[in-house]
Amino acid sequence: MTAPHATNLTEDRPTFVTHLECSATGKRYPADQLHNLSDDGKPLLVRYDLEGIADAIDKETLAARPAGLWRYREFLPVRRTEDIVSLGEPVTPLLALGGSVLVKDESRLPTGSFKARGITVAVSMAKEFGIGRIAMPTNGNAGAALAAYATNAGIESFVFCPSDTPEINVREIAYQGANVWRVDALIDECGRIVGEGQERMDWFDMSTLKEPYRIEGKKTMGLELAEQFGWELPDVIFYPTGGGTGLIGMWKAFAELQAIGWIGDKLPRMVAVQAEGCAPIVKAWQDGADHAERWEDAHTVAAGIRVPSAIGDFLILRAVRESNGYAIAVSDEAIEEAQARVASEHGLLLCPEGAATYAAYEESLSSGLISVSDQAVLFNCATGLKYPLPPVTRTLDISAPIDWNSLTN
Repeated sequence: MTAPHATNLTEDRPTFVTHLECSATGKRYPADQLHNLSDDGKPLLVRYDLEGIADAIDKETLAARPAGLWRYREFLPVRRTEDIVSLGEPVTPLLALGGSVLVKDESRLPTGSFKARGITVAVSMAKEFGIGRIAMPTNGNAGAALAAYATNAGIESFVFCPSDTPEINVREIAYQGANVWRVDALIDECGRIVGEGQERMDWFDMSTLKEPYRIEGKKTMGLELAEQFGWELPDVIFYPTGGGTGLIGMWKAFAELQAIGWIGDKLPRMVAVQAEGCAPIVKAWQDGADHAERWEDAHTVAAGIRVPSAIGDFLILRAVRESNGYAIAVSDEAIEEAQARVASEHGLLLCPEGAATYAAYEESLSSGLISVSDQAVLFNCATGLKYPLPPVTRTLDISAPIDWNSLTN
């Protein structure tokens, strides 16, 4: 049986990458060479011949293609069809939570999180460049995605995660073929290990924003969202922000769609959601700073956004400010309460990071930052099944008469 998205993965389609560009200085770099950061130590962004894209494809042609991430081939950097490494990335649904609130449920992606978006593109590019060994730090989900996609591509992977990374994530990483170590440190220190090992271990560093292509995969969240909204956009997007690749990527996608005339002037306000125990972007936004200071003693139940320092901090802040958005921190108590309430009232098991966006939405409503009429999209970035859940202690003894009334208490 042929997979429904097969033509997206088998048909040759034109590519339009022109060059890479330093996100801080604008300096150009050749596209078809292997890069990590720019000479100035900043993330590189992929640039395209947007006029060429506009001439090559229209909305109707796109709509006729099978659903899936790789339907957006013209907007992505992979040159050769045979280099695509895919595990069947679907379009993720928009789920109503009542009123004008929608959740984009990224838990439906391979390995159960939105990290699959960035990793499918980055590993495809690694295959195109002939890379044989990859390493990254992770708080869990990115490492799981890397393990799966690298194994599928026949690339050796090394993953370093904080020692308190959720257990299911660590086991998933190992089970899917990666070499994984727990490290008695936070994710930025795990990243230091990856950087220091590049020369000694001959691996490619695929840390967040330290290569140009994960952001291109995450960009597809913005492309999908625009298409799902009929090429209009919501009023506000709440995004759980650690390294911020997805927020930056979506803002890049909207700029590219505007440039080719597929969307109009209306753009959503981008809201960076963090936890009170690790909120460097929030503090920088409040202080009017362009860069965030490292957050000491970072802690939160939302492991995926426990990022004390982000190399793309200035890009996150730029997107937030350009969109007239804001950065907001919520407490762990609010995160846990939101997660429990959405599960019990809507049957949707958010991950803690996704629950943080719901808590931030409610706090924003109560403080007047947004109104109830604003069309809001919240990103649930992973399945809640990857995280510890409250224990269930009730039992029934079938050797004794059942007290039926007690079952409703």
